[in-house]
Amino acid sequence: MGFGSVWHWVIVLLVVLVLFGRGRVSDIMGEFGKGIKSFKEGIADETTNRPVTPPAQLDKPEVAPAAEPAKTEQNAQH
Repeated sequence: MGFGSVWHWVIVLLVVLVLFGRGRVSDIMGEFGKGIKSFKEGIADETTNRPVTPPAQLDKPEVAPAAEPAKTEQNAQH
């Protein structure tokens, strides 16, 4: 009895049905299907809503030159 055996999957399915019940399994699968549908719609929206022009390049901010220290009479004598 290998992992890919039909009987293995039948037993796993029966255990899942016993643990969760038939209604709960169908609810989980319904939510799973809605999630996949939402994911596909999101991917489709992303590809259709891309801007035609590339975004503007950000320029580097200009750095103001450092202020020169005020010249005093003491600095002028040295």
